[in-house]
Amino acid sequence: MIRNHCYFFCGIVTIYFSLLIRALASPTLHFNCRNDQRDALLEFRDEFPPTDDSNLSSWNKSSDCCLWNGVTCNDKSGQVISLGLHDTSLNSSLKTNSSLFRLHNLRHLNLAGCDLRGEIPGLIGNLNHLRYLSLEYNYLIGVIPISIGNLSRLTNLELFANDLEGEIPTSIGNLNELRVMSLDHNSLGGNIPIWFTNLTKLSQFSLRSNNFTSTLPLDMSGFHNLELFDVAYNSFLGPFPKSLFSLPLLQSVDLGVNQFMGPIEFVNTSSSKLQFLSLHQNRFDGPIPESISKFLNLRRLYFSQNNFTGPVPKSMSKLVDLNDLQLSNNKLEGEVPGFLWRMNTMMISHNSFSSFEKFSRESSIQMLDLSSNSFRGPFPNWICKLKWLSVLDLSNNLFNGSIPTCLRNSIVYLLDLSLRNNSFSRVLPDIFDGVTSLRLFDVSQNQLEGKFPKSLIHCKSLQLVNVGGNKIKDTFPSWLGSLPSLNVLSLRSNKFYGRLYHPHVSIGFQSLRVVDVSHNDFTGTLPPHYFSSWREMTMLNQGTDYMVNFMKGSRYMLLFPESIFRSMEMVIKGVETNFERIRQDFRAIDFSGNKIYGKIPESIGFLKELRLLNLSGNAFTSDIPRSLANLTDLEALDLSINYISFLSYVNFSHNLLQGPVPRSTQFQRQKCSSFLDNPGLYGLEEICGERHVPSPTSQQAVKYSEAKERMINWVAAAIAYGPGILCGLVIGHIFTSHNQEWFPKNLG
Repeated sequence: MIRNHCYFFCGIVTIYFSLLIRALASPTLHFNCRNDQRDALLEFRDEFPPTDDSNLSSWNKSSDCCLWNGVTCNDKSGQVISLGLHDTSLNSSLKTNSSLFRLHNLRHLNLAGCDLRGEIPGLIGNLNHLRYLSLEYNYLIGVIPISIGNLSRLTNLELFANDLEGEIPTSIGNLNELRVMSLDHNSLGGNIPIWFTNLTKLSQFSLRSNNFTSTLPLDMSGFHNLELFDVAYNSFLGPFPKSLFSLPLLQSVDLGVNQFMGPIEFVNTSSSKLQFLSLHQNRFDGPIPESISKFLNLRRLYFSQNNFTGPVPKSMSKLVDLNDLQLSNNKLEGEVPGFLWRMNTMMISHNSFSSFEKFSRESSIQMLDLSSNSFRGPFPNWICKLKWLSVLDLSNNLFNGSIPTCLRNSIVYLLDLSLRNNSFSRVLPDIFDGVTSLRLFDVSQNQLEGKFPKSLIHCKSLQLVNVGGNKIKDTFPSWLGSLPSLNVLSLRSNKFYGRLYHPHVSIGFQSLRVVDVSHNDFTGTLPPHYFSSWREMTMLNQGTDYMVNFMKGSRYMLLFPESIFRSMEMVIKGVETNFERIRQDFRAIDFSGNKIYGKIPESIGFLKELRLLNLSGNAFTSDIPRSLANLTDLEALDLSINYISFLSYVNFSHNLLQGPVPRSTQFQRQKCSSFLDNPGLYGLEEICGERHVPSPTSQQAVKYSEAKERMINWVAAAIAYGPGILCGLVIGHIFTSHNQEWFPKNLG
């Protein structure tokens, strides 16, 4: 019996090892890449400039192309079925007869982010086995080829972030298997085709950031699989597409930045999975309907920049998952409901809210924007209980009284603090010791008194400090010069006094771009090297981005740029102007209305990017420094009401000066050559004589009249008289007529 068991066991072991040896000895079931497939891939590689990209480094004749990076083959036939070269720098166009189109069995083609240029070749329609096509994040131009309609098995069509134009070809209506259609961030336009409603298997549909101008289909109830619908940043018209909200799987809808109009309503809704809804920047009106409460899974709701009226509906208290609410720039009014305090983000600025409902539970608000409403009374002490604030904006309301010291409990994580344009009074509390992340501090246009808060020295991330328009009485806070990121400083219209410069204190301010200390009681002289360390005014940041991009969360910068730019006031050409945004390339110095004396520092000539310089209303003496001629981008200069010596000779020739020459003795004494080659000048008869001066046509005069408000008048700062003193000068070639694009006005 035992012997039989031994024989049986030995037999099992023998069979096991024989099978194992056979398995190890047998070749792997794998067909090598076919020669025609390999050759097509190598030809495709050679259609582009040579690159060291690692994705293509393995592509050579000595190896099996099925093992190359980005290449997948069919195990049985050896034919290439997938090519994924995303983020490979091909840096050229797809050839119209590219060898790529010989890979007839391709099912998956991903050339996203490959720096492709030119048009999409029509032969792409030959790849009729394709199920996935991704060409996004390239530089493709032209129209979407009609031949894409031949790809009848396609489930994913992703062409977003290119520069495609024209209408969507009707042939796409043949793609009945399409699940994902992403054409956003192009220049496509026209109407939404009628065949759109045939694509009933769509789960994601995005035309975001194009030029579509039509209405949406009235009946979209057939899209039973639709989860994401995004047509934001177009010019769609018409009423609210209420049929969209009958779709059972819908999770995300973005209709923002279009021209939809009228009231909104949610009837026959079955979109119980809806989590994101954006209608911002349209022309919707009427009340926010109580039926909004049907979307019980809603997390983010963006209704800003419309014409919604009335109160916030009480039914929204049922939306227990809602944590991000944007209602800014509407006509909402009444009381802010207590249930809103459970949000993480609440942006309700630019409405007519006037009071707050009491709330008992602890709030987790991180971003709170109550600006530009009708709130009044003392500072809301319940704000002191908000421990996670990153943004607090109470500006442009009617709050009064003191700013409480308990605020220090709420600002530990603060990035953005704006209390501007209220009626806060008494001493500005010195409570910023631990606020190391603070980037914006704006308490301007109040009635605050006392000393400037020295604890701001701990806020190493500060980019903007604005205390203008208060009653603060202190010496110049020269220690701010040590802050490495300070771009904007405004102390204007206070009671600051003393010297701007102290010999034993470092000047600093290496990042300063805009400084306004006008209308205080500063005195003393400025040494010749005073401006030498102001490096940001000597170099230009390229681009037209705006300087103070205090983000209320990264996604809010993209969705709601109107809510992130801080405003400030400056005097431009003698007019006090409120600006909403500060461009990166704007540089300005305003020291006017003080008692500073002595010479204007020669180092002012280092600030080559300076656009505005106002030193008026001081006691500067001696000559105007020759270094001012280096300021070739200067657009406004005011040296009036000083004791500056007169220059006997000035030369304005070879510029783009416009308008009449001032009829003053100083100008009439100059030679005719001082005004040559300025086609827009007229009124030179007394200087150059009639025969040398063409009379301006009536058309020129009209043009000048129309342009004078938006152009820098070349003589705006030229002549101003105190008692017998020449107080202002325009220097040589530095005054060209520039558009004032660097400081867009009052976009609110």
